[in-house]
Amino acid sequence: MTAADCPQRRLFEAWLPVCLLFLAGCHPIDFYDQTLEEPVPAAMEPPREMAMMSLPAYRVEPPDVLQIELLKLVPLPPYRIDTYDVLQITVVGTLLDQPIDGPFLVEAEGTVNLGPAYGTVRVAGMKIDEATEIIKRHLEQILKRPEVSVQLARASGMQPVTGAYLVGPDGTVNLRQYGSVHVAGKTLLESKLAIERHLAQFLDSPEVALDVASYNSKVYYIITEGAGQGDNVVRVPITGNETVLDAISQVNGLSQLSSKDIWIARPAPGGFGCEQVLPVEWDAITRGGVTGTNYQVMPGDRIFIAEDQTIALTNYLSKITGPLERITGIAGLGASTIRNFQSLGRGANAGRGYGGY
Repeated sequence: MTAADCPQRRLFEAWLPVCLLFLAGCHPIDFYDQTLEEPVPAAMEPPREMAMMSLPAYRVEPPDVLQIELLKLVPLPPYRIDTYDVLQITVVGTLLDQPIDGPFLVEAEGTVNLGPAYGTVRVAGMKIDEATEIIKRHLEQILKRPEVSVQLARASGMQPVTGAYLVGPDGTVNLRQYGSVHVAGKTLLESKLAIERHLAQFLDSPEVALDVASYNSKVYYIITEGAGQGDNVVRVPITGNETVLDAISQVNGLSQLSSKDIWIARPAPGGFGCEQVLPVEWDAITRGGVTGTNYQVMPGDRIFIAEDQTIALTNYLSKITGPLERITGIAGLGASTIRNFQSLGRGANAGRGYGGY
């Protein structure tokens, strides 16, 4: 090819892609990232009505109410018997018509009454084994080789622990005479062990049953926009099994001021970054039974119900025109009052003129 053909060749190479594009037909250029259509990993899917998840182990926080039941209330050894204690006394080898097997109260004098045939024995101030030996010696004066067993059934000076306890602002429960135990941030098992360790300072191998009587620290919020009349916020304790439909039933459904524009604002762990906003399709949930957006409610969620824009605009215009209407009404009332006074004045003058005639 000669040098004169080089410009033509370069022109041909430049126009060739354009010609091929026209021959290929009209194809729109799509800049949409197709990877966005890939399914979201199951671990990132928010739980919903037909795919609920269990919440993490509950951690106690103020102002939860704990139900504590002390299963074993035995003072630390060596315990010395006091008045009004109750002793469980069992004796083998007694008289047939007067057995000794049951609870016996330590009376104000420090004695226990074993019955008409056996009399009383002073046991106050003694240890359990000492009381057992004293009772045995006393009965040997009446019986032949009695076998005696003494146990502490109830200590009069030991205050019961069983009851409902509020977790205070400092994260502790006050066990009255046994002091306070810090439980905030602990699971129920960790709280149980903490209470048992604390009571071990006063009791022998205490055993505690623990449950939450009122779940007050884990809540979600239902915020209803008020169409210019003030927003409404309802704080609802969470039980771990609520969906959006359950939550809105707590406020008796949508109000006349509300639209069907609803979403969940879910705070991120730590309070910043990665917040979630989950739109809710109200008609699909209620009319069609579609559970895709009937999300499970989590602690800290904000369920926001937007206002009806038409009603909001009407209320906004009422706020603007209301003062003008009141001013116009006051001005009209003043003018009407002046006219009435003028009419009364003319009427009085006409009356005097008629009398003079």
